[in-house]
Amino acid sequence: MPAPDVAHFRQLLLERQAELLTVADTAEAAAGTVELDQTRVGRLSRMDALQQQAMSQENQRRRAGELKRIVQALRRINDDEYGYCVECGEDIAQNRLEIDPAALLCIRCASEREKAPD
Repeated sequence: MPAPDVAHFRQLLLERQAELLTVADTAEAAAGTVELDQTRVGRLSRMDALQQQAMSQENQRRRAGELKRIVQALRRINDDEYGYCVECGEDIAQNRLEIDPAALLCIRCASEREKAPD
């Protein structure tokens, strides 16, 4: 299998990182504290605001996880370890890296990990 085009994947990772950081900046306010003053906001509005806050916090958590994976992938690029499965050391398929440039595992190891009981 040919070696991955590291420059291409570095660019994809950097673009996604910038995109996530931009979204994180704009979404931070939505995850903030919800006003619970009953005289100013109706009960249903408060419930809706709390639900929106919870969804925003979950999105923040997911973005932080993806940003961490991107940083790790960029580190693997710098260490000349990019494109290899961290479990078995085999090549990660180019198509898999195109879909998820921060992928840590080859298809086989990812499938085995999903099947394994918690």
